[in-house]
Amino acid sequence: GFGPFGEHAVNASWIAVQELEKLGLRDDVDLHVYEVPVEYQTVQRLIPALWKKHSPQLVVHVGVSGMAKKVTLEKCGHNVGYKGLDNCRFCPGSQCCVEGGPECIDSVIDMDTVCKRVSALGLDVTVTISKDAGRYLCDFTYYTSLYQSRGRSAFVHVPPLGKPYTAEQLGRALQAIIEEMLD
Repeated sequence: GFGPFGEHAVNASWIAVQELEKLGLRDDVDLHVYEVPVEYQTVQRLIPALWKKHSPQLVVHVGVSGMAKKVTLEKCGHNVGYKGLDNCRFCPGSQCCVEGGPECIDSVIDMDTVCKRVSALGLDVTVTISKDAGRYLCDFTYYTSLYQSRGRSAFVHVPPLGKPYTAEQLGRALQAIIEEMLD
């Protein structure tokens, strides 16, 4: 999950991830949660360091989208088009994640199948898919992780708390989504 930024004084993604941590995942899964600062340079250091430290099978990033009304599974990350200033008032001069990297990297996770399976569970949360994570820190983080892992990453956008879901609903949705991704 991410820390506060802009109008998101409380970032729903971090709250949802903390709910997921309370719920846990299957016994055979080691869950590690981190609050990622909304800072390009921190992301460029932190994401590769976490991959190196944990050698995970899968990393699932969770971010908030002020426009989202549904829980959204992002299919891919984008390398270029980063113009928004982060919490440090910084933006990469190149406006890209990885100089010379591919324009777009798809997750190896079949988001269409995950969406269908989670939707069939009858949770009180609507799940959808997207091909555009927004060209800000969410997309930047996702691309960085996809590049680091050769596609073994996922990104889930959640709406702001109460618009329409509670923290508990988002935590349960993340739990179901991640367990389907692992399957």
